[in-house]
Amino acid sequence: MKKLILFSFISILLTINALGQNDPKATTVLDKFSSIASSAPSVSMKFLLITVDQIENTKDTLAGSVILSKDSYKLDLPDNIVWFNGETSWSYLPAEQEVTITKPGKKDNSFQSQPSLIFSMYKKGYKTRLIEEKQDSYMIDLYPVDIKNDIIRVRLLLEKPSLVLKSFEYKKRDGIIITLLVNDYNLKEVPDQGIFTFPQGKYKDADIVDMR
Repeated sequence: MKKLILFSFISILLTINALGQNDPKATTVLDKFSSIASSAPSVSMKFLLITVDQIENTKDTLAGSVILSKDSYKLDLPDNIVWFNGETSWSYLPAEQEVTITKPGKKDNSFQSQPSLIFSMYKKGYKTRLIEEKQDSYMIDLYPVDIKNDIIRVRLLLEKPSLVLKSFEYKKRDGIIITLLVNDYNLKEVPDQGIFTFPQGKYKDADIVDMR
């Protein structure tokens, strides 16, 4: 469930199809942010994922990390580890010692199949607005143009002048607010491509569920 929440959280940038109107200053900042991240050998983050349900008055916090390189990634959560090498996805549940193997469709514009799109798809689908500019940060809000979308607002906080991502939040119509607080943001790591493939030798006792 937590993996699905994170996937939903990240892939919101990929799911809106209508064109939006952009605040020029916000667009300029996002263009630079996108260019820096997309040209890096990888983007790695350590984060806290906070999920607040305003209706049920609950709050859930978990720590995790992710490393992205082009369309490959490795995601580490307390109860789930996911590897994706650009073609095949392995989702491992430590408690169950079970790994599920899937092969996302090439035309699937989601984080699971094309994670690199999260740095470019902001260019369509919503309006952007620079909400606040401080000496050390930019706060930018994204508003879906599609009024039927269940997302009310996406908010990014970027550090100045480096444009390091500090936090990423989206607010849903059902009262759920999901916030990614970034503790460490690294664009310098050059990953071995083997890191994005399930290391079967390390998990010899895992039950394999192959759904390809």
